[in-house]
Amino acid sequence: QDGRSSFIGHQLGGVMEVPNSKDQRVKSARAIQITYYLQTYGSVTQDLIGEKWESEFCKLMHKMQLDHQDLQLYSLASFSLWKDFHQTSLLARGKILVSLMLILLTATLSSSMKDCLRSKPFLGLLGVLTICISSVTAAGIFFITDGKYNSTLLGIPFFAMGHGTKGVFELLSGWRRTRENLPFKDRVADAYSDVMVSYTMTSSLYFIAFGMGASPFTNIEAVKVFCQNMCVSILLNYFYIFSFFGSCLVFAGQLEQNRYHSIFCCKIPSAEYLDRKPVWFQTMMNDGHQHTSHHETNPYQHHFIQHFLREHYNEWITNIYVKPFVVILYLIYASFSFMGCLQINDGANIINLLASESPSVSYALIQQKYFSNYSPVIGFYIYEPLEYWNGTVQEDLKTLSQGFNTVSWIEQYYQYLRVGNISATNKSDFISILQSSFLKKPEFQHFKNDIIFSKAGDENNIIASRLYLVARTSENTQREAVELLEKLRPLSLIQSIKFIVFNPTFVFMDHYGLSVTMPVLISGFGILLVLILTFFLVIHPLGNFWLILSVTSIELGVLGLMTLWNVDMDCISILCLIYTLNFAIDHCAPLLYTFVLATEHTRTQCIKNSLQEHGTAILQNVSSFLIGLVPLLFVPSNLTFTLFKCLLLAGSCTLLHCFVILPVFLTFFPPSKKHHKKKKRAKRKEREEIECIEIQENPDHVTAV
Repeated sequence: QDGRSSFIGHQLGGVMEVPNSKDQRVKSARAIQITYYLQTYGSVTQDLIGEKWESEFCKLMHKMQLDHQDLQLYSLASFSLWKDFHQTSLLARGKILVSLMLILLTATLSSSMKDCLRSKPFLGLLGVLTICISSVTAAGIFFITDGKYNSTLLGIPFFAMGHGTKGVFELLSGWRRTRENLPFKDRVADAYSDVMVSYTMTSSLYFIAFGMGASPFTNIEAVKVFCQNMCVSILLNYFYIFSFFGSCLVFAGQLEQNRYHSIFCCKIPSAEYLDRKPVWFQTMMNDGHQHTSHHETNPYQHHFIQHFLREHYNEWITNIYVKPFVVILYLIYASFSFMGCLQINDGANIINLLASESPSVSYALIQQKYFSNYSPVIGFYIYEPLEYWNGTVQEDLKTLSQGFNTVSWIEQYYQYLRVGNISATNKSDFISILQSSFLKKPEFQHFKNDIIFSKAGDENNIIASRLYLVARTSENTQREAVELLEKLRPLSLIQSIKFIVFNPTFVFMDHYGLSVTMPVLISGFGILLVLILTFFLVIHPLGNFWLILSVTSIELGVLGLMTLWNVDMDCISILCLIYTLNFAIDHCAPLLYTFVLATEHTRTQCIKNSLQEHGTAILQNVSSFLIGLVPLLFVPSNLTFTLFKCLLLAGSCTLLHCFVILPVFLTFFPPSKKHHKKKKRAKRKEREEIECIEIQENPDHVTAV
């Protein structure tokens, strides 16, 4: 209307051109994108007014959508992303409480036995509450130190629970392995010496891995904040389990030694008294005396998970006819993982971090559908005085904007000078014509906000200016926008013109510039630390080798399968990959080191003993962990859905390796158990020779040998 000429190709979507037109005239467009810039002067009042205006604008758009059903209206304001990002934490509150209740129930039931003396339901319950208390303490420290909450921190309770309950269940298993005829203090000491060394090592690995994520080398601020909180949570987890849960274990040990009921805390009556009571009373007060025979030295073998592993599963998984199917299963697993790893995508899509039904997601989906042929509008800001009238500077600006469609006062001004045949080769003429003539025209008045003038005496200067760049892209807009950033930013450092480029979506693109390399680097450093720590602890080198192979297999499996499950490499998936490394070490390390240090005659017997010793704790922890993830499915948010997918894959792959792949593969490959067999035979032979010599020398005292 005012004669203004501007490029609007990036504002039209679903364009149909007039057929057979030479100059590509637009016939129709299915969508139009309009952008409003609110003017602010940096004051707090102005910001509040702007925020209020945006809020009213979004309400008006919603009202207009209801009044005009034939139109589809979508709005996005400067606060929309922040609001919709934090909406996830509000939507997930109730579901996290449901998760906690499910974990409490699973831990309580899995710690129970029919034996009312040796059953430990309250220890399972107190173990989960211990992790909850430590997480609340960590959250308190975070907020006291002026931490800023964001929705990515929703993963911390699940991460902390996965590691903390492993220590709880391992301590319970360690207690079950102790001899009942020992004083309870010695039993607690034996349980601690058996379990806390490995738990200390895995906790330190968690701390180091997330410490690297919290270091200045991490390029994603959200990951850095998350890892800092995770380090505090892991530290508090360790001390709470070591102290608070340890004291609960001592108290439970005293109750057991004094023959108190594990639930009702009353004295368990004698067997003769129970035999005279009804069946329901015998069931409630049964301490396992009728099941225990003189052949059984460990009454805890009646725990239902241990009984299932010992009597059924161990025999089945080590069966020679099952092993070929396990090998085929692993080959399928490895092939799918490798296929997924070749298709990894950077997660520069902001939709993955927002609530599913939020206005921002609807807006982003429509924008991707209709406006994916152009990059976001890139602000090009020149932040130092330039000699715009100089021909060399003009050529440099043309070179920088080459390949872009530009919305620029500079190009329009140069065109205006050429059309009017006006000469402006010096500073005074250039600025004088710009202020008095060009910016007074109705079609060019909107450029006033793109130039900042300063006055020194009678002389005017241009101290800063801006223009807008729009690039033509293919369907993969996000990838090409990141490539544009990578090309433009180095130029801002080496060119004579000092400039910066910016668009609000660059905040997300910057986050994921190194999203693939960072978890790989952290995983590599973590595996290297496993080697170093186990080397100093003088553990079997083949155990280290198997642990590295297992952790690498699980990590690559999770990475490949989550790619096949359409999970992008965003902030949450990166954190889950860091966690998967430690989660795998947490569960595989005790199983593997028990196997390589075992002294049984055969590998099969060694793996059976390893599963019997650590299988219960692993199964208890992973089942509690996976059951606790189920409520996340019902949170209408892409962030929590990504968290669910990644943690489900981490738990499932770890369970698959601990109970299926490792028990079979360890029976094929080293370490060999033949040297243990030879040593035992040599000792037996030596003892027989000594006995024979004694018999020959003392024929009258054979019975004394």
